[in-house]
Amino acid sequence: MFAQIAAGVGMTVSITGASLLIGALLGLPLVAARRSAWTPLRTLATAYIDIVRTIPPITWLFLIYFGLPQYALRLDSVSASIIGFSMIASAYMAETYRSGLLSIPQGQWEAATALGMKFLPKTRYIITPQAFKVTLPAIAAYAISLLKDSALASTIGVHEITYQAGLVSRATHQGLLAFSIAGLLYIAMSIPLALAARRVDRVLRQKLEVA
Repeated sequence: MFAQIAAGVGMTVSITGASLLIGALLGLPLVAARRSAWTPLRTLATAYIDIVRTIPPITWLFLIYFGLPQYALRLDSVSASIIGFSMIASAYMAETYRSGLLSIPQGQWEAATALGMKFLPKTRYIITPQAFKVTLPAIAAYAISLLKDSALASTIGVHEITYQAGLVSRATHQGLLAFSIAGLLYIAMSIPLALAARRVDRVLRQKLEVA
């Protein structure tokens, strides 16, 4: 029983990792648009973030997997899951980045500008390290949340942990045991992620204090 349920770990990790990575990358231009001085672009980015975060993840999965085929765009369940979770992750990551940038005192920007630093070096060497330190706990928390949300992919047939637990439950009529094992697997994956985030946070804080 355990082996069959654990067979879904790889798919769970793949969907979570791919969605988080894509979402993190898409969140960068999104937060730039969110902070743009051009009102139409800022309004569009804000509307995207609000709409994506308001609609439940399972609804997005159903819209993509069951809705798009009506327009001759058929995706397999794994691709639909990654696209859906990536969209959601991009909105949450953009807001996380924005909160990190807002936490940086205006004096830091002004001091870097006074030193003659251009926008890219200023952002890379002055702003980003400080913002990353602030946002890391939120990013780690969202990664764990995304790991748990990946269970929703089972509703469109992705063979991840929860899907495998469902198969075992129906075959053995031991639903309590099957889904308890699934829960323990999620815990086993979440704890190392949280510990790693704390470790990185400590290292970053030490480096910044030394600097």
